Amino acid sequence: MDLRLISRVVFLRAAWRRRDHWDAARITAHQDHALQELRRAAYAGSEFYRRHHTGLHDAPLDQLPPVTKADLMAHFDEAVTTPDLRRADLEAHLRSLTESGGDPGVPWQGRWWAAATAGTTGRRGTFIWNRSEWGTVLASYARANDWAGISAGPTRPLKMALVSSRVPTHQSAVVGASLRSRLVPTLRLDVTAPMEDTVAALNRFQPRILVGYASALKPLAAEQHAGRLHISPQGVMSASEVLTPHTAAELEAAWGSAPFDVYAATETAGIASPCTYRNRHVYEDLLIIEPVDQDGNPVPPGTTGARLLVTVLFSRTLPLIRYEMSDSVRLGGRGCPCGRAFTLLGDIEGRLEDILNLPGRQGPVSIHPIVFHHVLDEAGSAGWQVIQEASGLRVLLAGLAPGASIEGVRAAVIGALNAAGVVETRVDVQLADHLERTALGKAPFVRGLAAPH
Repeated sequence: MDLRLISRVVFLRAAWRRRDHWDAARITAHQDHALQELRRAAYAGSEFYRRHHTGLHDAPLDQLPPVTKADLMAHFDEAVTTPDLRRADLEAHLRSLTESGGDPGVPWQGRWWAAATAGTTGRRGTFIWNRSEWGTVLASYARANDWAGISAGPTRPLKMALVSSRVPTHQSAVVGASLRSRLVPTLRLDVTAPMEDTVAALNRFQPRILVGYASALKPLAAEQHAGRLHISPQGVMSASEVLTPHTAAELEAAWGSAPFDVYAATETAGIASPCTYRNRHVYEDLLIIEPVDQDGNPVPPGTTGARLLVTVLFSRTLPLIRYEMSDSVRLGGRGCPCGRAFTLLGDIEGRLEDILNLPGRQGPVSIHPIVFHHVLDEAGSAGWQVIQEASGLRVLLAGLAPGASIEGVRAAVIGALNAAGVVETRVDVQLADHLERTALGKAPFVRGLAAPH
């Protein structure tokens, strides 16, 4: 346990609770000042950003060009603000961590924390934080507990069970290892482990808070309903995957209260989380988010963007200014019974990579996962997945709901696709013991023909 790091997290959590009372004007003023400081640090230390923003160093944020993961990884050594950092050295450290099974919570070279991301797109990204930044990352995740009304202290430890990836380079592993202490006893479970092992471990541990991918929590809710899982968490938090209304209802039925749908990413840490009224508020004191359309133009509040641009106000080692994420999200207004003035985050519809292009009568038709949700959420008792192959679509059902049949599900999927304008697409429905997962353990609802590299 790194006492200096834990002390910083405790300090930040206390300081941020005072921000819960800020009004909109105070939040905006804070953002403006923090953005100035971020850009000053980026232009002073990063050759990449000096060049990327040539002629725009005094321009408003919305006039700056976005930056993609590919941009940053191709120019990593120029993008970081510490001259002696090299991506090759960082990648070697992460490989060593994976091969040796070392402790991901121990800082590299005594001063850096690192994590890698490789989502459904297959694009690998490596990200790094100094001690100050990493303390902010940890505190941003801990804020979700504060806003959910789940307290922790010396006399009441926060027993947390996390069902996700055990890959040591995954950020959840680094976060869990960094926070591990008497205050936060943590049980980390591999989402790919046999269900009976996961159930037995949770029954022994009896967590106060259960955190996991939606695709991991759904089958656990089924185990609770079946009487094999016997836990009573104070809160259930879904993260890293889209939580559908149907799955949320199943989790609520299993554990007696609606789950908290936390929005976060490796690159940014926490982005938004719900208050006790289950309204998601954006962490506007830590970042600026801009939903934009396909052409990069801002969309008005209440409209779902095609992608998201994120500026991480506390990023210094690897600055993130208008960093592009393929998430489709919708911003709401302000105002909540909880009293926080932080902007509300509406729907999180997924990512561009989740949309399939299938043959239609007059050319390709874009099919959003919602088409499959309407048919498959109730049919797959423990989850589902649609995999696009050269021959058509393969539908995996992890369990079959009572009254459902393979042929009935197949007919329903074909009917929904036809109604959306899809033609000549073969659909094969199969029962599966498990869903196909990415290298980091996520089980996307939809997987396209080939992930770009």
